[in-house]
Amino acid sequence: MRTMNISLPDTLKSFVDEQVRQRGYGSSSEYVRELIRKEQERLHLRNLLLAGATSAPAAPADASYFESLLERVRKAGEPAAQA
Repeated sequence: MRTMNISLPDTLKSFVDEQVRQRGYGSSSEYVRELIRKEQERLHLRNLLLAGATSAPAAPADASYFESLLERVRKAGEPAAQA
């Protein structure tokens, strides 16, 4: 694991220390790693949403769509025919 030193003003350092104490993190590094992971997840979700928003329209999800979906689920749950 690589090391990174970060300089924080006293107010931010106090905030991080308080979050570590209140949320049960083992260290400020653990807290910052969690923040970075959450930001990565947020950016990934944002990219997925943007890709979906710019993609071609799909078939409408109307009552017939859900009926056919339910039928597919029912068929998938049926025992396989024995030969």
